[in-house]
Formats: sequence, structure tokens, C-alpha cells
Amino acid sequence: MTVSNAPGNPSASSDASAVSTGNAVPKGAGRAAGAQLTSLFSNHLLNRIERMRLKPLRRLTNRSRGEHLAGKGGHSTDFADYRDYAAGDDLRYVDWNIFARLRRPYVKQFLHEEELHVCLLVDTSTSMTFGDKLHRAQQLAASFGIMGLMGVERVSVFAVGRTTGHPAMLPPGSGRQRIRQLLNFLETLEPGGDAQIDEAIDVMLRFHRGRGIAVVLSDFLTFGDLSRSANLLYSAGLELWGVQILSEEEIQPQFEGDLRFIDSETGRSLDITNAAELLNIYQDQKKWLQDALNTLCRRRQGRFVSCSAAMPLESLLFDHLCRLGWVVR
Repeated sequence: MTVSNAPGNPSASSDASAVSTGNAVPKGAGRAAGAQLTSLFSNHLLNRIERMRLKPLRRLTNRSRGEHLAGKGGHSTDFADYRDYAAGDDLRYVDWNIFARLRRPYVKQFLHEEELHVCLLVDTSTSMTFGDKLHRAQQLAASFGIMGLMGVERVSVFAVGRTTGHPAMLPPGSGRQRIRQLLNFLETLEPGGDAQIDEAIDVMLRFHRGRGIAVVLSDFLTFGDLSRSANLLYSAGLELWGVQILSEEEIQPQFEGDLRFIDSETGRSLDITNAAELLNIYQDQKKWLQDALNTLCRRRQGRFVSCSAAMPLESLLFDHLCRLGWVVR
């Protein structure tokens, strides 16, 4: 991919997160209603996303402390951040000093022996520019990343697009203070190229260390076999979450007559006579691809979902993915 390493604070490459100290007021509590933090979604939606958490299949979750634990368990008394109180939280971890000042309960979060790593792979290839798919991928990557950061997990982002050079990446980091850098990185991703998902996964694994989740956001309209890459992710302790994003035109195409199709990534063309007759074949092939991707993920204790880029983000996050058990309120 002809892209450079992401600009930003040099400390972003550090393995350790910046740790809050004392009884500082949580940053989200003082966010100005009129100051838009990102172009990806509204501040109101951002506040709702911050209260959500990722729900991996292969990990244990301790809701009272807001952390994901390794199977061996283990706790630390190192203070990391705050989050909003939720019903069922242990009252021992409520910061009563902040409650007295803001009249709103916040729960202290502590670092554990092993953090969950959230690796986000965003497909920025040329095909993702069709039907607003890339914008939806950026929104979902931001949402998953924020949920991870608010859960005191380590979050990294890799762009999948061009085939030469080093990948555009946001190195692993954790903590609420990382949110702005995450949003800035995603907002500035440039589309282009025809890199394959399996090649991008190979590159990502050169930089990644630790167990967790690998979220691949793509239309998956790609050549090549993903089985090897999925096996590598599984062996690395990463739970594969495949999120296929398609435009409405790709989900329910409406064609008739004689047409010329041009591949947006390779430039190759294909002339079709009476395109309407091929729609049933197209739908069969699309279903076959989705079934194959679903099987690929589930056989490695992962998960897969296909969604429309036109579906409202709120419905996708707070309804569809909640019902599927990907995220929790």
C-alpha cells in the first residue's frame, strides 16, 4: 500500500497507556455540547457508543470492573480510567468524591494482568468507495475502537488498500485519552488500491502481539483464499470478526439490457447481454460467499455479519449487533 505511517503523537507507539491519577473528573463529563468531536457521527451518538462494550466469545468479562480478563484471571490495583456506573456494578469501585461533585456515579477501572487487544482492519480499496461503504467502515471501526478504549483495552488500526509500502496504521494504545487520535486517524484514511485481505492480515500480524479480537471491515469482494489468514489469526489468539459492508445496489441490483461492467480496482471490463437474466446467478453467488465467510469465521470461534451501508448506524449498533451479542450496553 502506498501509504505512510499515521501521523500523530510519538507516544502512540508505546505499549503502555497514559494512566489517569487522582480524582480527576472523567473527560466525557465536561464535553461541550456544541463542540463536534468528529465528522463520523454526532456527539450524542458518541456518548451512547462510549457506554457500550465489546463482547468477545473466547474471553471472560468482569462487569463489575469493566475489564476483559484472560482465562487465568488476575487483577491489578493500578488505576486506569473511569466509566459510567451500570446496574449491577460493585459499589466499592464507585468514586464517591466525583459523585458528590457531579451527582452522577462513575466507576473506577483497573488494569488487569492481560489486556484485550482490539485490532481493526479497515478496507480502503477502491471498491469500498462505491455506495458509501468506506464511510460506514470508518464509523464502525471508530465505534468498536471507542468501546475497546473505554473498556481499557489496547486498540490498533490497520488500513487495507494499496499494495506497496508500509501499511497506514495506528499503533496499539489504550485509555480514554486515545479516542481523539483514533478518530483523527480514521477520518483521514484515503481510498484507493486493490490490496487483498489475506495479504493485509499477513502484514498486520507482523506488528501485532497479544490475544484479543481482529475486526475486518470490508466488502470482501476479493480474490484469494482467506482460510490460511484466518488460521494465522486464530493461532495468534485473535478472534476473527468479519463485517461485510455492501451497498444497496450490491444487495439488490436492478439491471436490464446490455451493460458493460468495469472493475473499479483493476480496470478490466466485461460486456453483458440481457443483464437481468444474470441477477439470479449473482444472488446465488453472493449468498454462497456470505455462507463461506460465516463458516470460515465460526469454525475458528469467530463471528460474521453482513450489513447494508445504508442501514442507520444507530440501528446497526444498538439493535442488530446487540441482538447478535457482539456488543453489550
